[in-house]
Amino acid sequence: MPWIDDEARLPCARRDDEAIRTPRARWKSRHNHAGQPSLPARAQYTLWVSNTNKRQRELAHAKYERQQARRGNKYDNRRRVQQITAAITVAVLVLGTAGWVIISHQSSSPAIDAGNGVSATGQSPTGPTLKCTGSTTTTATPLSFKVAPKPDAAIAAGTQIVLDTNCGPIVISTQNELAPSTVASEVFLAQRGYYDKTPCHRLTTAGIFVLQCGDPTGTGSGGPGYTVPDENLPTAAGVNYPAGTVAMANAGPGTSGSQFFLVYQDTTLPPNYTIWGKVTSGLDLVQAIAATGDAGGTGDGAPAQPVVIERATVRGA
Repeated sequence: MPWIDDEARLPCARRDDEAIRTPRARWKSRHNHAGQPSLPARAQYTLWVSNTNKRQRELAHAKYERQQARRGNKYDNRRRVQQITAAITVAVLVLGTAGWVIISHQSSSPAIDAGNGVSATGQSPTGPTLKCTGSTTTTATPLSFKVAPKPDAAIAAGTQIVLDTNCGPIVISTQNELAPSTVASEVFLAQRGYYDKTPCHRLTTAGIFVLQCGDPTGTGSGGPGYTVPDENLPTAAGVNYPAGTVAMANAGPGTSGSQFFLVYQDTTLPPNYTIWGKVTSGLDLVQAIAATGDAGGTGDGAPAQPVVIERATVRGA
């Protein structure tokens, strides 16, 4: 049998095949071109390796900078979210505690503060359980007068006005010597039945603590047809409207009419509201009414338990 060269039957793998040459050999193939001036082979190879390493360092540095930029963006976003959250928190705290609110018969609103000092069960901390009658009617034809009564020195000290409400009686001792024009007006209105079958239309349970009555229309804008001057205004410092105080509501200086408020918990207000009496009986009743809250649950609105003055009478005048 003739001898056959097996290697001749296969494609010959040349010594300069790109797949099997060393990196140095590959470099020589790429850079040893005839007719071109060149550095010594070793110097050229060293330069090529140096350039390759430099490129690798540049790529690694660029990758590191991209990573740092992503980390920086993530940190900036987190810091921005923290700053926005802090700003919102501060704004909520400021809105929740700021402002003095004027009690007026034009439905102004009080500042909001936490807590009202009474329980949520219809019972004051020391008073009895609240017991009120069912639905009550209010007057459909409010009285109106053209001229305010003049101060009356004949009104005895300690003259009382009794408000018989559907939840029980509230007794007010008047202070004629300190607020003669206001007391004369309140006695006049009570004696003429102005307050009979009128609602207490407003209860505040946050920031200021009052039950407001005396508007036959129940809207907060009604009045007797006249105004009385401001009297016996307190100082601006400290608790200037303590629990039990009875004072006039108004829409500004010199605009007091028939609306008044009963303070059931120590309250600080601008010294703009005439103090003309003190609750001597029934304060626990007002506190129990306040414990039921307002109808809208906002801390300022109509009492959840409707309160109507069924009759107002005068004692000792």
